[in-house]
Amino acid sequence: MRPVHVLAAASAALVSLTALSACGKDDKGGAKGGTGAIEVTATDSSCDVGTKSAAAGAVTFKVTNKGSQVNELEILAPDGKIVSERENIGPGTGAEVTVQLSAGTYKVMCSAGMTGKGPSQPITVTGQGKAADPRLDQAVASYRTYVAAQVDDTLSKATEFAAAVKKGDVEKAKALYAPSRIGWERIEPVAESFGDIDPKVDLREADLKAGEKWTGWHQIEKALWKTGSISAEGPYADQLIKDLQALKAKVGTAAITATSMANGAKELLDEVATGKVTGEEETFSHTDLVDFKANVDGAQKVYELLKPVVQEKDAELASTLDTEFAKVQKLLTKFQQGDGYVSYDKVGAKDRKDLSDEVNALGEPLSKLAGAVAK
Repeated sequence: MRPVHVLAAASAALVSLTALSACGKDDKGGAKGGTGAIEVTATDSSCDVGTKSAAAGAVTFKVTNKGSQVNELEILAPDGKIVSERENIGPGTGAEVTVQLSAGTYKVMCSAGMTGKGPSQPITVTGQGKAADPRLDQAVASYRTYVAAQVDDTLSKATEFAAAVKKGDVEKAKALYAPSRIGWERIEPVAESFGDIDPKVDLREADLKAGEKWTGWHQIEKALWKTGSISAEGPYADQLIKDLQALKAKVGTAAITATSMANGAKELLDEVATGKVTGEEETFSHTDLVDFKANVDGAQKVYELLKPVVQEKDAELASTLDTEFAKVQKLLTKFQQGDGYVSYDKVGAKDRKDLSDEVNALGEPLSKLAGAVAK
C-alpha cells in the first residue's frame, strides 16, 4: 500500500492474489502451488507476458523479477483501473498472482521502482467465469455495513478533533488524534476502493512527491507534536472533514469483493510487519500501536466474515488463522496502558521485532485466504 497509488478495483472482476517470497519451478505448472500459470518476466525496462489470451475465471500469473530494482505487477481492467497489484517483488524473487477475471481486454504492467508506471502487454480474456458463492455475497454485504459504521465513527471523532484544532486547543487535539483514526485504520484492507481518499487523508511526509500538496491527519500531526503551533491548521482540519465526508459518500458504491477484502487484509498486515513496525506511520505522535490494533482488528473482521466458506474449503487454514490472530491480539495486550497503548518510541528493538515476527507469522497463512475463497 506504500508508496501510495490511487487504486480502484474493477467491478467486473473478482481478484485473488497469493504471494510467494520466491517462485519455485514446476515442470508442468510453472509456479509453485499452481498449474497452467502464465509466465511474466519483469526487468527494469520490460514486461514479457507468456500469452496474449486466457479463459475467463481464475488466471494465474507467475512473476519473476530479473531486474535490479524492486518491481510490482499490476493487472489493469479495460477501463484502465487497477484490478489487483502485487508490490515489493525484489530482484531475483517472484510472486504467484491468481486473478479471477471476466471477459475483456486487460493489461499486465510491470513497474520497476514501484512508480505506478512501466511497460505493459495486453491480454484478452474470453468466456464466462463460475457463479459466485452466495455466502460470499453476504460476506461482502456485511463487510460494507461494517465499513459504513467505521467511517461514521471516524468522521464523528475527526469532527471533534478538527474542532479542537480550529480552537487552538493543542492538548485536546492531541488526545483526540489517535481515536479519530481508528475507524479509518480498520477499513484499510479496502482503502484502495475509495479512489484518491487514501493519499488525501493518510499521506505521510516521507511519501510526498515533488510539488504534491500535503493534507490529512499526518500534516496536522506534525504541527501538533513537532512545532506545537496549530494556528495555521484550520484549513487543513476543514479539508480532512470534507475528504472524510467524501469517503462516506463512496461506501455504498465502492467496488468491494470477497477476494479484494482478503487480499487487502494480507497486504495491510505486510505493511504493518515491514513498514509500520519501524514507527514510520506516526512519526511525530508515536501512537503507532493504536493503528496496529485497528489494522489487526480490521483484518480479523475480514477473515471472520469469510470464515464459513474458508472453513468448508480448507479447515486447516481456518484453524491456523484462528490461532495466529489470537497470538497477535495477545501480544498487543502487552503494550496496553490504561485505555490506550504506550508511546511507540518507548517500545524497544526486541519488542518491535517480536511484533514484526508475530504479524509475519499471521501473514503467511493469511496469504492463502483469497485463494481459499476463490476455489
